[in-house]
Amino acid sequence: MEATPTLSDAEGRRRLGARRYRMVEMIPGGLVWSTLILAVVLSLFAPLIAIYFIIVYDLFWLFRVCYFVFFLLLSWMRYRRDIVTDWEAQLDALPRAVEMYHLIFLPTYKEDISIIRQTMRSLVAAKYRYKKERFIVVLAGEEGDKEQFLSNAADIESEFADTFFRFVTTVHPKGLEGELPGKGSNINWAGHRAQELVDSLGIPYEHVIVSAFDIDTCVHAQYFACLTVKYLTHPNPTRTSFQPIALYDNNMWDAPAPVRVAAFGTTFWLMTELTRPERLFTFSSHSMSLCALIDVGFWQKDIVTEDSRIFLQCLVKYNGDYTVTPIYVPVSMDTVTADTWKQSLINLYKQQRRWAWGVEHLPYLVSRFFHNKTFPLRKKIFYIWTLSEGMYTWATAPLMIFILGYLPFWFASDSLRARVLFQNTPHTLERLMQLSMLGVFVSAFVSFTLLPPLPPHKPARSKLIMVLQWALTPITFIVFGSIPAIDAQTKLMRGKYLGFNVTEKKRKV
Repeated sequence: MEATPTLSDAEGRRRLGARRYRMVEMIPGGLVWSTLILAVVLSLFAPLIAIYFIIVYDLFWLFRVCYFVFFLLLSWMRYRRDIVTDWEAQLDALPRAVEMYHLIFLPTYKEDISIIRQTMRSLVAAKYRYKKERFIVVLAGEEGDKEQFLSNAADIESEFADTFFRFVTTVHPKGLEGELPGKGSNINWAGHRAQELVDSLGIPYEHVIVSAFDIDTCVHAQYFACLTVKYLTHPNPTRTSFQPIALYDNNMWDAPAPVRVAAFGTTFWLMTELTRPERLFTFSSHSMSLCALIDVGFWQKDIVTEDSRIFLQCLVKYNGDYTVTPIYVPVSMDTVTADTWKQSLINLYKQQRRWAWGVEHLPYLVSRFFHNKTFPLRKKIFYIWTLSEGMYTWATAPLMIFILGYLPFWFASDSLRARVLFQNTPHTLERLMQLSMLGVFVSAFVSFTLLPPLPPHKPARSKLIMVLQWALTPITFIVFGSIPAIDAQTKLMRGKYLGFNVTEKKRKV
């Protein structure tokens, strides 16, 4: 689904100038395609240079793997520590805990009531003694699904409303001017309705912690207690977002193997980012203060990647004085699944492309930084580099390592083949790749510690398949990593703007 340029793009074009804005949009895709074309050209016409480059690149990749392994294990140890910590007991030492409200947004569109019910049950199961007095749950539906939504909402309200302080339903009208249909516009509308409720109840904004969850998000029992402790002990809690570990394990055992590998890849990427909060953006389900949300006008309603954009909105609003605080207590969500393997893989590709559409943040940042003299220059460079390097590596690294790196050896001349360097390089690269397999082994080990129990309907051999699936890593990282990232960056380069695609959610009972 393609969309027209957004209102935020229009504002960015006004700030930066239409021509310069389009140039910035073209940079990520231009760099990716220049790299891929140059790799082919050098392999054909200057294979020796290409071989030197491949050796250096693989050495660099080995360093990145070691870097990944270290931070993944560090994050995993903190996860293991925090899920057994008695966070609720720590609340007793914080007098303000009894004053804090949790405003929880659950946007939904055409999901089955069983998905919503499971999410609500996780809220009920939360180890947080103030649920009855302090939880405000907002179930946010769409006018395009109004009949089913209101029916589901009525059933959910009758079952769960008495558990919380307030249970609210909102219906987002379709066709509002300046909106892109999707999660962002839905929770933007719900956010304004929730603010009206908070105002009517006379609750101070600084006493409200907001959590924006996907409808399939099942929180860990310790999540809200941990979040409240982190909020109340933070030196400036209204100037930070809180990012939990995202586990895609609600239906992990029922997902196809490539989907599982991709899901764990996303979880492990986020876990390594949590250990380096200076690089961290909000992703998917996250929490933050109502004060900051109101200051920036809630989540942006005309973009695809509102979950990470909300952090950048705050970063720009406060001239760099905004951070993301890691939370190692997880939330659980669904992998992308459908009735058939084929449709599941199609859904996975679309999900990865939607996440890769985060490249739309680059022109947003550049246009906001351009005339802002208050925002520190060092931070401008850091965030532009972090975003650009991440998107570039996402698109190019798997292809360079697993495919393009072999081109020089296929097209080398006879004279080059006779050289000692040429004859030794394949063995060197093979050894580097063997050392890099450390990342796969560690990933497989950590993945088993994160898995939910084997469901009764799954045979015991499913555990063996969970081990063997990691052999699909190269194919998965190319087909569901590089290619959707290249697709997204190419669309932006060509001015073909992506619309929001709702991820289908299926579970077996």
